[in-house]
Amino acid sequence: MQDVAYIKRCIELAELSKGYTAPNPMVGAVLVHEGRVIGEGRHERYGEAHAEVNCLASVKDEDRELVSKSTMYVNLEPCAHYGKTPPCAVRLAEEKVKRVVIANQDPFEKVGGRGIDILKSAGAEVVTGVLEKEGAWLNRRFFCFHTKQRPYIILKWAQTARGFFAPADRSSYKITNRQSQQLLHKWRTGEAAIMVGYQTALSDNPQLTARLWEGKQPLRIVLDRKLQLPVGHHLFDGTAETWVVNEQKDGEGINSKLLQLSFDNRLLPQLMNELYEADKLSLIVEGGAQLLGSFIDQGLWDEARVFTGHDNLEEGVRAPALQNERVAFETNIGGDQLRVYTNRNNPFSYPGNMEL
Repeated sequence: MQDVAYIKRCIELAELSKGYTAPNPMVGAVLVHEGRVIGEGRHERYGEAHAEVNCLASVKDEDRELVSKSTMYVNLEPCAHYGKTPPCAVRLAEEKVKRVVIANQDPFEKVGGRGIDILKSAGAEVVTGVLEKEGAWLNRRFFCFHTKQRPYIILKWAQTARGFFAPADRSSYKITNRQSQQLLHKWRTGEAAIMVGYQTALSDNPQLTARLWEGKQPLRIVLDRKLQLPVGHHLFDGTAETWVVNEQKDGEGINSKLLQLSFDNRLLPQLMNELYEADKLSLIVEGGAQLLGSFIDQGLWDEARVFTGHDNLEEGVRAPALQNERVAFETNIGGDQLRVYTNRNNPFSYPGNMEL
């Protein structure tokens, strides 16, 4: 039970860095000697020290002699390669940490069990699989990226109680309340990219930024096949990196990057490959019914977050219909219902009592 409690603490620490570590995973570490925590740390920001190093650095001078007699808890296998920082597995081996407890093995090809091998070769006892489902859910974006070679894809929309997505004339219409909108902005800070289609960009003139929550701004992606969007729209205001996916040309646009792709059934897989090459671990799709439906039809989604408001439209555009879904959980947000689904082909099931 102690192992479970300390790995849970690692996950809590790791969650504090959401949105700042990508394309690296979120990792927390706890060092324990005979039931007493003598160090804690997390990977705070991409390119900076990893969780294990920060944990060791937090150990007080009077406890330094206890490091080699302690257990290091970490939610992801310590790295085994030289990147922006030295290998954590080597550091733990040098410190002669006697026991290491891990939630998940790292799927990254340069690690993939090598960190565990280094620790065992140094004489450490290694325990794996503690809170494995919780650890996988925490880093599902990272795991999806390295196992499927594409970003983790989240679909989001709001619908009325009768299942309408928008008025029949497709005019802008607020379905959710302020609390739900603030939660959405919080989500945006945790994802690498956000996407809408041409009609949504044209009609709603969205900013696609996190204005109601402090954090990083995601890459903005818009489909504009013939490069017809007005240059005065918010997407071209320079407040966040923006890709304009089109059929005309590659290059630089107004405060944006032009990305030329074929607008056929290969469009979305091609775009996912571009995001993979750009080290974008996740994508939240907030487009219209047609764009969302394209992702659903191609089975190209991992998670869907659906708000249902109280407002009733007598007629309108029907909300998308998911396929192969399972309900993860549902809750009430100031009167709006939020229901979260996962794709049945998504290996990361929601374990409960964790953040999205």
